[in-house]
Amino acid sequence: MPAPLSAHQSFFTMKNNQELAADVAAAIKWEPLMSGTDIKVTAVDGLVTLTGFVDGNLKKYKAEDVAKSIIGVKAVIEHIELKFTNDDEKIDDAIALEIIHALKADVQVPHDRITVRVENGWVTLEGDLPWNFQKQAAAAAIRPVEGIKVFTNAIRIQPDSSDEIEQQAIQRALRRSSSMDDQDIHVYVKENHVTLDGVVNSYFQKEEAERIAWSAPGIATLKNELSIELRD
Repeated sequence: MPAPLSAHQSFFTMKNNQELAADVAAAIKWEPLMSGTDIKVTAVDGLVTLTGFVDGNLKKYKAEDVAKSIIGVKAVIEHIELKFTNDDEKIDDAIALEIIHALKADVQVPHDRITVRVENGWVTLEGDLPWNFQKQAAAAAIRPVEGIKVFTNAIRIQPDSSDEIEQQAIQRALRRSSSMDDQDIHVYVKENHVTLDGVVNSYFQKEEAERIAWSAPGIATLKNELSIELRD
């Protein structure tokens, strides 16, 4: 008779598609912001799909963020739709004005270097910024703006620094992070383009490795090819 699985082994290796979907759905319902929402969750080999309707853009982001944090999730496809009543519909001018104010209010965002386009609730941010964290901050700043139906972050990264990217510096930064402890991550640099390759244990670690790497000066593009494998 084979030896029984330990609690650790059963938790990480025996979670099937149905259990993973149930875990994600329960975690979404646990969030106060998501009270009263009806999000359907399916899972196939770590690929989680979210469908349903919500009445605010912030709830779409929250559902996706929660799904990414669950052990066993390797990728998330978000097909949640916004459902407004006629009273909730906002004209494009009002949406654009709120977005501009939100960008100006965030000290991390060089708002004068960003162009905002709004058409029938479809919002696009464009422009050139020197750092990826500024691009991400711009996206985060406009999350609470209601009326956005589709958002595209088309901001390009154009580094101010012409210094050569230090591959070893990125690897040392990854090793310093407690969340990256004992992970098999390889860093490849070609001119101002960086690629991350290797294996991590969770979606959170994959995104955290990317965030850490982006802190290196001079990066214009970063390709995250890290795969997720649960550790027994």
